[in-house]
Amino acid sequence: MTTSTLQQNLRWRYAVKKFDDQKVVSENDLETILDAGNLTASSFGLQPYRFVVVKDQSLQEKLVPVSWNQNQVAEASHVIVIAIRTNLDHDYMSSYVAMMESQRDMPKGSLDPYLDMILGTVGKMDDEMIGAWATKQAYIALGSMLAEAADLRIDSCPMEGFLPDQYDQILGLADHQLRSTLVLPIGYRAEDDKHQHYKKVRKPLDEMVVRVGS
Repeated sequence: MTTSTLQQNLRWRYAVKKFDDQKVVSENDLETILDAGNLTASSFGLQPYRFVVVKDQSLQEKLVPVSWNQNQVAEASHVIVIAIRTNLDHDYMSSYVAMMESQRDMPKGSLDPYLDMILGTVGKMDDEMIGAWATKQAYIALGSMLAEAADLRIDSCPMEGFLPDQYDQILGLADHQLRSTLVLPIGYRAEDDKHQHYKKVRKPLDEMVVRVGS
């Protein structure tokens, strides 16, 4: 098996337990990571999430108690919160399709059949189903940003262990029609984080892959 640079960097990556709070991710690298998230595949291309970037020490410290006291949130250079949209209604979907027509120089209304298909699926879901569907899309975006960060040799620590309602309140996400779903602190590992020296443990590929057909 050929080993790519990305694979090498994914082997280097681990969930950082302690960041060096004196090192800061450059704005250019931050934008590259966010762009990877923006370029991520999503169902119907609807991007039912947004990326909330927190770069404020006082705010980051307020998030620690509602992050199961995980100090990475305070130590990280930036905290990226992936928040699902709570306004996935007819207007949002119509606006998305209109944007697609505009960016592709298509006549207005030419994608009405596509809009009807979206409304016939997502539009028929109740709030709970839409939330579950949007959360699945958010995880795909998380994977893209994790890979991009690793490729830049920027450390990260994906987190589910936090209190979404408290995050929403502290960050004022309801005002943006958002609900926090995933948290991704990024930065650079501290020299004394012993976890960086642990061997990465994964099952052999032949135990993970089921091959069907010839």
